[in-house]
Amino acid sequence: MPGLLRGVARTAVVAGTATAVSNRVSRRQAGRWAAREQQQEPVEAPPAAAPAAPMPDRLAQLKQLGELRSQGVLSEAEFEQQKARILNS
Repeated sequence: MPGLLRGVARTAVVAGTATAVSNRVSRRQAGRWAAREQQQEPVEAPPAAAPAAPMPDRLAQLKQLGELRSQGVLSEAEFEQQKARILNS
């Protein structure tokens, strides 16, 4: 009988440890995926049929965009994307 209890106890410890490790790995992966999704948030796309803005508005938008880039708010890629959007509207 003591050998049987020892075997059952060992199995319970191994199963409990495996469950705890599995849960921790799952939580860490979920945290990593959430962090990746936050980093990859898409920039809002402009409306498809936006009317053309008057030239002074475009210049003001481009100046503001340049300031945001120089302050480090926008990356170079984001700046180019938004600049193209303004110039093509």
